[in-house]
Order: sequence, then structure tokens, then C-alpha cells
Amino acid sequence: MSPAQSAMLADLAAALPSDAIVTDRDLIAPWETDWRRRFTGSAPAILSPSSVGEVQAIVRAAARHRVPLVAQGGNSSMVGGATPPADGGALILSLRRLNRIRRLDAEAGIAVVEAGVVLQTLHEAALDRGIRFPLTLGARGNATVGGLVSTNAGGTQVLRFGTMRALTLGVEAVFADGSLHDGLAALPKDNRGYDLDQLLIGAEGTLGIVTAATLRLVPAAGARTVAWAGIADPAAGLALLRRLQRATDAVESVEIIPHGSLAAALSHLPGARAPLAGDYPWHLLIEATAPANAEPPLSLVETALATAIDDGLVADATIAASEAQAAAFWALRDSLSDAERARGPAAQHDIAVPVEAMPRFMIEAAAACEARFAGTHASGFGHLGDGNIHFHVRAPAGADPARWYAEDAPVISGFVHDLVVAAGGTISAEHGIGQMKRAELARLHPPGDLAAMRAIKRALDPLGLFNPGKLLAPEPAAP
Repeated sequence: MSPAQSAMLADLAAALPSDAIVTDRDLIAPWETDWRRRFTGSAPAILSPSSVGEVQAIVRAAARHRVPLVAQGGNSSMVGGATPPADGGALILSLRRLNRIRRLDAEAGIAVVEAGVVLQTLHEAALDRGIRFPLTLGARGNATVGGLVSTNAGGTQVLRFGTMRALTLGVEAVFADGSLHDGLAALPKDNRGYDLDQLLIGAEGTLGIVTAATLRLVPAAGARTVAWAGIADPAAGLALLRRLQRATDAVESVEIIPHGSLAAALSHLPGARAPLAGDYPWHLLIEATAPANAEPPLSLVETALATAIDDGLVADATIAASEAQAAAFWALRDSLSDAERARGPAAQHDIAVPVEAMPRFMIEAAAACEARFAGTHASGFGHLGDGNIHFHVRAPAGADPARWYAEDAPVISGFVHDLVVAAGGTISAEHGIGQMKRAELARLHPPGDLAAMRAIKRALDPLGLFNPGKLLAPEPAAP
């Protein structure tokens, strides 16, 4: 621990409860490595405030002593975005104890939620009141609201409801000088200059520490239809999606999964069964919902699937006959990331291309990677309808993981990202930049945009203390 860090903790000892300062190495160690186990840092202490006032005290002390802070929630980042730097120069600021739902208003359709509330906890609390928060993802049991806001998380329901940016109506955050930004009122009209809430959403904790958010809720689903379809290729999947959208506005999730990824999930998930009897090159998981006072979507989905089968667009399909079967379908989808990780080292990419280009890109990019990098296997699954592909290039059999990640994976990722940019897409659809994609953002993002982002960072965090080493690469040296 550095002298500045020791002095800061001594300062805070009088302002924080004793259990809010954690220096036990055994308690800190699990929070120093990212979810994918690709990045490991070091932090001499974790600070765990339980109120916004305590967060402000910590930030002010950090500024006085020039000690960087890495804000952390569930530590479920896929890009090393919440991992402390390896040199031990930063402290972890854990928001997990800020875990209160301050307000849940079913009539108004809003929830005011602190940063440490776990997504699944919010889901359950909202459903108890007959409403729901319409964003979900595989890490819902760990991901926290603060992290979801700070990364502009997406998930499986973006098709209908949008990302966190669309679902976040207001933000409360602590700025680098310890002052509080309170945007929780969620005013429908507010033209007082720059929209600081939107600036903080997706900033990955580099501009301010998000402590709470006002979120949009929607009526609970009175009925839902979950279907699984076998198709020949992604183009057939997009054509089916367009048919479904013309038939009903109830479709909120359409996930596309290649045969290989489904096979991995079936092997990885204990007791899992394939939804369809036959083997198909590609699969679709479809969910449509309707509130209690609306027409159930079942008949419309059934008709659309039956017509698609008659027309040769779909090879086979089934509709979940119970909530348990629907949950089993979704368990397969939610296990894909874990299943892919278990298959061995892979260069993993959270990318997006224009929706109409997605089917062609999924086929052609995989073929290009396998042709360019001998022995690799490339495939993608993702959110059909918003263009988001989780594109993995698996290492050749027998590759040494450490060497492959250090030498081969960066070259492969550069190749994939070049394909994405050529297709008019983005190198980060929903996971953020973190430290994994920082160099690629600097290489591929328009210089004017990078300059503007750096200027904002300097203005709001002039000492550079918030989440160092994430999102933006160091500024080029002056000539």
C-alpha cells in the first residue's frame, strides 16, 4: 500500500464504519479478477460505502490524496472494465452495499434504484407489484444497476424495449470533486443545457460514480409465448422475424444460435435437452409477450410459424407448453457464454452491424476468419433484430492459452474489427470497451470523436482518478 493510500484510509477511518474499509487479502482477491479471468489486477483495499454521503466522502478523500478509484458492482464485466490496475495504485470502490430500492411506483411505471441492487432482485421486486423491468441478461444474478447503467447494457429484450440508455430516466452520481448530480426526478421535459444523465450512461465509471437511477417499468406480461425454430441460415431467421413483426408488436426477443453453440450448451448444462428432435444448422429462440388486458400472442406466433414451415422458411418449430419448458429454452441461451468459455481459449467479440447486414456477416466473417487463421473455428450467436453478434474465434486444438491470448488473439480481433468497421458496424455493442478494447477503440474510432471524449474526461475528471486504464487510451504525447 502506498503512503497516499495509507493516508487516505486513515482519513476515512473517522468518516466510515469500520466494516466499510476492507484490507483482508482473502476478501479482496475474488474482486481483482474479471469474469472471463482474462484480467487480474491488485488493490490494497476495498471501500464499501452504504450511503451516497459515504461515497462523496470517499471521492473527496481520493481527490485530496490523489488516489484512483475503480467503481465495481457485480464484477460481471466481459471486457475487464471493473478490474483494478495491476500496479496496485487504485482502490476498489464497491457499490454493492448501496442496495436499496428507494421507490417502486407501479402506477407511474418507474423505480428509483440504488447502484448496488442486483438485476434479478429488481425483477422480483417489480413482479411482486405486477410490473416488470424489461431488461434481462445471463448475468442477472450478479449484475448490478450501477454497472448496467455505466455500460449501457443491452441483453435479450433490446428489440422491443431498447438498451439501458432507453430505460434509464434519470441518474444520481458523484462527480470527481465529491459534488452530487441529482437527475432522479425524471422530468419529461428539461432543457437546462447538456444532458448529464445521458453522458454518464455508458461512460464505464470514468466520468462519475453512479449511485442510483430512475428506471422505466412496463406492465408485467399477462401471457407469453416462447418458441424454438430450426432454420437453414441467418437470412431465413431475419425473414421470419420480419413476418412476426408484421403480425404483432408483441415480439421482444429473437435470439439466433448456430448448431455448434447449441451443442456446446447441451453438453455444458446438466440435464439439458434439445428443443427439437432434428439437427439444424441454425436455431431461433423467440419470445412474445402481452399484458394481462391484451390479446395473448400465442395464436399469432403459431400462425406465423406454421406459415413459415409451409413456405420452407422454417424446417421445424415448437412452442413451449409450460413455463418450465420456456425456462428450459432460455436456460440454453443463457448458458451459451459459459459453454463457449468451457470449450477453451477464444477471441470473443461483442460486435454489431446494421440489422439487414447481420445474416450475411455471420456467415462471411466466420468463413474469412477460418480461412485466414488456420485451425481456428469461428461462429456467432446473438440478438437478431438489433444487429448484435457475440462472435467467437476459437483457438486451434492444443494451443497454449497464455501464448495464444498474448500473440494470436489480438491479431484475430483486429481482423474481425476491421470486417465490422467495413460493414458499417461497431466493435462494442453492449459490453463496453473496458481495457480489452481500449487500443482498438483508439485505432478505429474517428479521431474527432476521440478528441471530444478525452476533452470530456479531462473536464469531469481532471486528476484522472476514475477507473484508470479503461475506455480511453493515454493521450498521444505532444509533438
